Amino acid sequence: MKPGILFTALIVMAGLGAAFESFAADAQRQAEVALRGAEVMPFSLKATTHIFTKSDDGGNQQVIAKDPSDSGQIRLIRKHLREIQTQFQRGDFSGPARTHGADMPGLAQLKAATPGQISITYKDIKGGGELTYRSDDPNLVSSLHAWFDAQLSDHGADEMDRHMHHHQGMMQP
Repeated sequence: MKPGILFTALIVMAGLGAAFESFAADAQRQAEVALRGAEVMPFSLKATTHIFTKSDDGGNQQVIAKDPSDSGQIRLIRKHLREIQTQFQRGDFSGPARTHGADMPGLAQLKAATPGQISITYKDIKGGGELTYRSDDPNLVSSLHAWFDAQLSDHGADEMDRHMHHHQGMMQP
């Protein structure tokens, strides 16, 4: 084998090895988060999808039952989201800290916000519920976005950002 081809092959193999290690680490973290999440969230992660949509002043978090006729999951989703709305408005982010860890990106800044700096509203939506987060503080908006990204990374297939959700919807027949 020529030295240039051998070098290229070694670089590609090293890159694949690093990608596999990263994938394995992500999969292990996602499994750990799923176990801790089951202690915090009363509904099934496998039976629901979390959808995050960032906006210029915050964003939306939707939790929807994968089976729209699963009234039990829908009831649990709505109850949980109403409870965390109340907790978050008081600055109590202990649920995400237990699920994702105290060093979760954005979490410390959200916990440090004074009451009223972040508006959190809840509404029922078809198949689940939605929380809307808004702030006039650009630093808190960045923290919300970092917090959304961390959840997307930690939950993997059970979560998606709104852009991905729209894109997948366009690809389906």
